[in-house]
Amino acid sequence: MRLTDFWTRMEAHFGPAYARSWARDFRLQELGGRTCEEAIAAGVDTVDVWRAVWKHEGLPASER
Repeated sequence: MRLTDFWTRMEAHFGPAYARSWARDFRLQELGGRTCEEAIAAGVDTVDVWRAVWKHEGLPASER
C-alpha cells in the first residue's frame, strides 16, 4: 500500500481533520505501542499500519 492510499483510508474513516491527529497521538498495541506516524517512520509497511488501525477500530472486512 502506498502512503497516499494509507492517508486516503485514514481520512475516509476519521475525517480529514482528525486523521493526522489520531495517527500522531494514538498509540496502538499492535504496533508495539507506537503511533502510526512513529511506525511508518520506523519502516513498518503502511499496509501493516493500516491493518493495525483496521483491527483496533473494528472496521468491516471490506475496508481491510
